[in-house]
Amino acid sequence: MKSTASGLGAWLVQRVTAVYMLLFVLAMAGFLLLYPKHSYAQWSGWVRQPVVAIAVFVFFAALLSHLWVGLRDVLFDYARPAGLRRVLLAALALALAGMALWVIRILFWG
Repeated sequence: MKSTASGLGAWLVQRVTAVYMLLFVLAMAGFLLLYPKHSYAQWSGWVRQPVVAIAVFVFFAALLSHLWVGLRDVLFDYARPAGLRRVLLAALALALAGMALWVIRILFWG
């Protein structure tokens, strides 16, 4: 049962994150078409609004979760031997954690 539940969890993460990312991209594209930002100051001020910053943060959390599940499954399926798979998974986890810290720094301390 555990492997089935794990597979269902990964499937659910992929679907939920994909739906959020699609809705976010469509909403942001629509908003930016209606209210274009013509300078870095306008763009920065807009992104630093709490609602927008949280929506962008959730977008990147969804993106990184989506990446983790998808690439982890690829590595589980195709990376052999097990030692290589562990090294690649660790490198992937470090890279995604670094990207998450970078996004947090940009959004909240940039």
